[in-house]
This record gives sequence, structure tokens and C-alpha cells, in this order.
Amino acid sequence: MIYWPTSLRDYFLISWRELPPQNVVRSPMDAGPAKVRRRSTADVRTFELRMFLKPSLLTVLDDFFVTTTKSGTLSFEMKNPRTKSDQNFRFVDRPTYIQHKRGYIVNLTLEELPS
Repeated sequence: MIYWPTSLRDYFLISWRELPPQNVVRSPMDAGPAKVRRRSTADVRTFELRMFLKPSLLTVLDDFFVTTTKSGTLSFEMKNPRTKSDQNFRFVDRPTYIQHKRGYIVNLTLEELPS
């Protein structure tokens, strides 16, 4: 099992945003209201995270993304930002790094995988 780096554990969060699962299929009907059904029972919750990191910690995050998770293809365990419980996550997209004063603002999009 891969774990979120302990040196980064307390660096969330300038801010974070949680998006509940988008798990609905809507089908328009010729007449009447649209038909609505659940897509699957395996819901995925998305988190958009923003953090400020010093250059040395950016190196830790970059190595974690590129090497440890093999550019985001492997999942990892970390604490859910809201519930603080350990959950399985993976990267939705590559992180972005924006230089800011003496460090970097980092934006991450992660998805919490079903248990």
C-alpha cells in the first residue's frame, strides 16, 4: 500500500473543495419528465486541494506523484480532508505548481475511491 507522504500531511490547505459523486444518468423522454437512474453503486468523490509548499516539500510532492504513484496511475491512502478518516485516493490529473514568493502554490485534484 502507498501512503501520502508524512512530511506533507499538515500542508493542506490553503483551501479545499469537495464535490459529491456525479452518479446520475438523465434521459429525456418524448413526453413528461426525464428518466433518471443511478449510473453505478461505486461512487467517486472528488477533492480539489490547494496548498502552499516550500521548494524542498515541492520536491517531495513531485517525487511522490512521478515516481511513487507512477504519474498518478497508482492509488494511495491519505486522510479525507473533511472526515479525517483514512481513505483510498488517486490523482485525477497532474498537479500544478505556481511560483509564489518563497514557495509554490500547488493545486491537486484527487478522487476518493469506493471502499
